[in-house]
Amino acid sequence: MVSLNTPICDFGRPAPDFALEDLRSKSIHTPASARGPKGLLVMFICNHCPYVQAVISRIVRDCHELAEHGIGSIAIMPNAVEDFPQDGPEHMLHWADTLGFPFPYVIDETQQIAGEYGAVCTPDFFGFNAGLQLQYRGRLDASRKETAPENARRDLYEAMLQVAQTGHGPQEQIASMGCSIKWHET
Repeated sequence: MVSLNTPICDFGRPAPDFALEDLRSKSIHTPASARGPKGLLVMFICNHCPYVQAVISRIVRDCHELAEHGIGSIAIMPNAVEDFPQDGPEHMLHWADTLGFPFPYVIDETQQIAGEYGAVCTPDFFGFNAGLQLQYRGRLDASRKETAPENARRDLYEAMLQVAQTGHGPQEQIASMGCSIKWHET
C-alpha cells in the first residue's frame, strides 16, 4: 500500500463528465444529475482502504448535512477489482446499504473517470460549485488511518458549506491523504 497526497486545487476547472450506474438503484448518474442546486462533491473511495474506513461514517454524516445546504454527492470506486475483489460490486452494495449511503456509489471499471479527474488516492475529494467549477481539493479532516478526535475541524464540510453560500472554496486547503488508486496492469 502506498500513501499519497492529493495535488492542490485547480480552481475553476470544469467537472469532467461521466455516466456511471448506481449499483443500488441501477440508474445512470452524471455530474449534472448528482449535483445539488449549490454544488457537487465527487469522492473517489473504496471499501478496503484503511484511510476510507477511518472516515466513512464522517463522510456519510457530512454528505447528509451538505445535502441540506444544496450540495449533492456521489462516490466513485476506481480500483482494479480483479486485484482487489473486496472492492467489487457485491461488497460495494453491502457497504452502501449497511452504512446508509445518502449518495450513489458507482464503479469506474475502466478507470477513465479517475484519470480524467486526476484522482490519485482513496479518499480523494473534488468539490464543485453550482456551475460545476472546482472549488475544493482537500481532506475531509485530520484523520489518517485512524479517525481524528471527534472535535477535529471538519475541513471538507466547512469548505463545501462556503461553496454553497458563496460559490467559492477557501484559498487555503490541506491535501487529502490515502491509499494509492489500484490501477489496472497495462
